[in-house]
Amino acid sequence: MNFQQLRIIRETVRQDFNLTEVANALYTSQPGVSKHIKDLEDELGIEIFVRRGKRLLGLTEPGKELVQVVERILLDTHNLRRIADQFASRETGHFVVATTHTQARYALPRIIQWFKADYPKVHLTLLQGSPQEIAELLVSGRADIGIATEAVNKVPELASFPYYSWHHAIIVPHGHPLQALEQVTLEALAEYPIITYHEGFTGRAHVDSAFAEAGVVPDIVLSAIDADVIKTYVGLGLGVGVVASVAYDAAQDRNLALIEVPHLFPANTTHLAVRRGTYLRSYAHAFIEKVCPDLGEEAIKAALKPAQSGD
Repeated sequence: MNFQQLRIIRETVRQDFNLTEVANALYTSQPGVSKHIKDLEDELGIEIFVRRGKRLLGLTEPGKELVQVVERILLDTHNLRRIADQFASRETGHFVVATTHTQARYALPRIIQWFKADYPKVHLTLLQGSPQEIAELLVSGRADIGIATEAVNKVPELASFPYYSWHHAIIVPHGHPLQALEQVTLEALAEYPIITYHEGFTGRAHVDSAFAEAGVVPDIVLSAIDADVIKTYVGLGLGVGVVASVAYDAAQDRNLALIEVPHLFPANTTHLAVRRGTYLRSYAHAFIEKVCPDLGEEAIKAALKPAQSGD
């Protein structure tokens, strides 16, 4: 048994049992992948994968249990390297933060600026993606920390911490009739074409549920994954925007007006998430404590303990 065999088992599951993709991901040959799998099965005396001819279709029952152990072994191996790095080179490293456009553009700039000033020798990579992609990056170990409103707080492999709460707001061109209302209602809003976030992004589910519960059918004419696109088309007069209130910048969005409507849509909470069982370098702890100042290092470590069966 060796680490390459374990990596191949893990990657086979990640690549949906496509051995060609496994070979490409691990920079090896498909016959070599097949041989490693067969050698490990022979050594353990079990079949790990369900087969149809030469094709792998899924995991056998013992294979399902084995994959969980493989994940733990490879994660602990990764943690050993991080522990060594922590004490050998305390102020250097590679730190990957995965987040959505809204968080990267509006919530994180000051924190990223602080981090680069305090840890100039740490190479920081900021990855942008959908909430689901962020969760997958964390689970696979390709990101250290994820920040999003959706998805990351619902994955068992991840520990999540509340970052901040926010509401949606309405943006309109100056002089729009909605500005004259004492209080905007969903019915009044639905009289105009609406431009808002794509499904699965930035609290869109709360927007949809508010309209559904009120029995109001909105005319959503355009949806986008980031607020800058929404604001562009609102500025062109194509509709009324529903965006995260933090996405409005009075200086840069001078052609638009913000209407606060906390009474219309439920509050949203953005979370910071980390994979359970991960050993975090000191600068990662500092980043988390900067984002979530009420958390201490011990509370973070306790939350990151691997989930026990039945939790």
